[in-house]
Amino acid sequence: MSEAPDFYSMNINLLREPVLRRLCEILDKTNSKGWRKLGEVVSNDRRFRVSSDEMERCSLKVLELEGSPTRCLLRLMGDRGCLLKDLVDFLQAMDHTEALQCIKPADLSPSLGIRIVMQPQSVSAVPGQTVRLDCHAVGNPGMQYQWFKTKDEVPNGIFPELEFSPVQVKDTGYYICRVNYGGIFEFSNWAQVEILDATLTSGMMSQSLEGRVKVVLQPQDQRLPEGAVLELECGAVGRPIPEYQWYRNGVPLHHACKRKYMVHVAAKEHEGKYRCMVSIKDERTWSREVEVLIDSYDTTRYRIAEKPFATDKVALLIGNLSYQNHPQLRAPMVDVYDLTNLLRQLNFKVVSLLDLTESEMRNAVDEFLLLLHKGVYGLLYYAGHGYENYGNSFMVPVDAPNPYHSANCLCVQSILKLMQEKETGLNVFLLDMCRKRNVHDDTTPNVVLRVTANIVFGYATCQDAEAFELNSSGFTNGVFIKFLKKRLLEDEKITVLLDRVAEDMGQFDPTKGKQALEIRSSLSERRSLTDPILPRGCSDEAQARNLQWAKAHELPESMSLNFDCGVQIKMGFAAEFSNVLVIYTSIVKKPEDISSCQAYVTNFSPELDVDPKEMNRVTPEETGSYLLSKNLPQHCLYTRLSCLQKLREQLVFTVCLQGTFTAVEELVDWTMEVNIGKPLIAKLDLHRPVRRNSCLQTCLMPHSPSHSPCHSPGAEHLQPHCYFPPAHGSTYLEVYELPHSSHGALYWGHPHCDPPFYSHYHMGDGDEDPPFLESHSRVNIPIEATDDIDDLQTSFINSLQIHGQQ
Repeated sequence: MSEAPDFYSMNINLLREPVLRRLCEILDKTNSKGWRKLGEVVSNDRRFRVSSDEMERCSLKVLELEGSPTRCLLRLMGDRGCLLKDLVDFLQAMDHTEALQCIKPADLSPSLGIRIVMQPQSVSAVPGQTVRLDCHAVGNPGMQYQWFKTKDEVPNGIFPELEFSPVQVKDTGYYICRVNYGGIFEFSNWAQVEILDATLTSGMMSQSLEGRVKVVLQPQDQRLPEGAVLELECGAVGRPIPEYQWYRNGVPLHHACKRKYMVHVAAKEHEGKYRCMVSIKDERTWSREVEVLIDSYDTTRYRIAEKPFATDKVALLIGNLSYQNHPQLRAPMVDVYDLTNLLRQLNFKVVSLLDLTESEMRNAVDEFLLLLHKGVYGLLYYAGHGYENYGNSFMVPVDAPNPYHSANCLCVQSILKLMQEKETGLNVFLLDMCRKRNVHDDTTPNVVLRVTANIVFGYATCQDAEAFELNSSGFTNGVFIKFLKKRLLEDEKITVLLDRVAEDMGQFDPTKGKQALEIRSSLSERRSLTDPILPRGCSDEAQARNLQWAKAHELPESMSLNFDCGVQIKMGFAAEFSNVLVIYTSIVKKPEDISSCQAYVTNFSPELDVDPKEMNRVTPEETGSYLLSKNLPQHCLYTRLSCLQKLREQLVFTVCLQGTFTAVEELVDWTMEVNIGKPLIAKLDLHRPVRRNSCLQTCLMPHSPSHSPCHSPGAEHLQPHCYFPPAHGSTYLEVYELPHSSHGALYWGHPHCDPPFYSHYHMGDGDEDPPFLESHSRVNIPIEATDDIDDLQTSFINSLQIHGQQ
């Protein structure tokens, strides 16, 4: 164990990815001993104190795909110099045994036969200087060295020292050294070689890179039009690479800690005198001070040519399938799940909701509208029963009467009108629903829209046509999402992307000539769902709304329940949708004097209408949770709670424990009450009465009823997405996809006229699923490095998983 002190003296930002991932899983989901508790303990140490704003920023990580509040907190601590031994002290103060088990020396270095004692250091230099990277290890005398530049071997880089004499600009990059003996190997830390395009005097060229920091690139005075890009650059040489901090008018700028300081859209507020402080360890110096002037923007003189960007991205996904008075649907659940995961990869704030009543839909739209402001990309996806009259699309809630009226539905164009008032940058509507006309409704809606060049409608089918579902033995996507999900991540103008989806759908034999994607757009710029987010200053109210939205998507923290008899139960939570929660429980500790025991959850609020037959099941599928099964721990009992938006009070339930003692044959009961507050979307109180200023005001229009007859008894087809009076007198095609057929077979039956939901998890067509890379085997070649050296260790570990899967 002599290596332990060396390991515990390293910065926590150097933790190996598998160790960091396990630590995050534990602290993200632990209740009284979770990441928030760690933040409280750390704040008692002035060296690493974390502010309340920083803690809130950590909490927002739950909005990101695989975002982790713990990872964000540990990064902040590591940036302030927190060592592994400090983290151990904090976890010991929390009495967090489970977390401490993650950071044992044996876990931190799987290759103890080789120990690197000298790590290469990053360096900044100019062409013509001599640069050397060193990596020295102890262990077997027969160890071999191999240097890599990103993922490529460096020719002749087989020595502990890698020297560039003289160094050139092309040598810029990230380097890593592999030390191996037979099948045992270890990698050094990444080291960055930064070669600045500058020149030094002959006297300075011969000086060592160690020691005092030297500025070789100075910022320049600038005068720019308002709205242009402001870019200031400062460069210095030294080892390790210098640190930078930009100042304006003598005040340090927040998040301005790189060589280049950039403002993508300059305004008058960015005028002033700038200079940069450059430091290496305890040595510091300053660049020269420069002046930046911003002229008021004149549209007759300036035209800014730059890639479009969003100030934020927000998506509302609604899927209605469990209708009370109309035939039920299947595809929307899978479609919404898949689309959620894809949009989160594009940095959208996504809310995915299933089975909403009319008032819940209107309140969900209101909450969605509150997140929109100037420049935001807003996306609304709907799948369920629907219809179209006079160019206006109507979404049908699950509690719509039979027959339903337009007053019971939400008008999509009315929602668009409210979005336009927010001056959004892009409005995208994806409607996977029937567009048949309601012949019993002769009222012409009066929705007056502004003329804006930022609207895109993607209809799953043409006007006055049906949208089809695919039927198979499992859960599959609808036709629209089946093809959309293959292209959604492409960096293309949104209309170009939808055009390609339409072409793909046109080649699908089961629906060829029966369902065709229709695109309506006024988009004039090349705006894409992949556009970057460049936040502009927004009001305190907008920031408060964003924070509330983030909190409404935080999972309850995992907890350990300790019963008086000595039994310990671990309870965890997972979100299948924003309003669907899965609870899983397992017994992790049982005293020897108890021969057997079992635990279950019960006494849920009647508002949730949980079927007791679907509670405490041994598989997630038995509860109706088909999409999360791969992501849940095994050997637990599972309970699925849907319709969380109906909760009016905090969610309180009972955990019951039944056990038998070795010396007593009778069954003994223990109970414990658990309160997890309002989980997920329940925090937004969508059950409340519709507000006066809601979308209701623009949706309500007197219509005649739309007759919606029930499905005829004994029919063997899937239910249609919309229904019309028998007076139509015609039958429609319905598409089924047979389990063992590459193409769907067509049967005559009712039409599918409502949109299926987008889903992130595909339960059919296995070859189309994105690969889940779960292999943890190690490989002895590195992958390409990222642009940020702080992220290199994470990228490298991820690459090991990729190679291990191949």
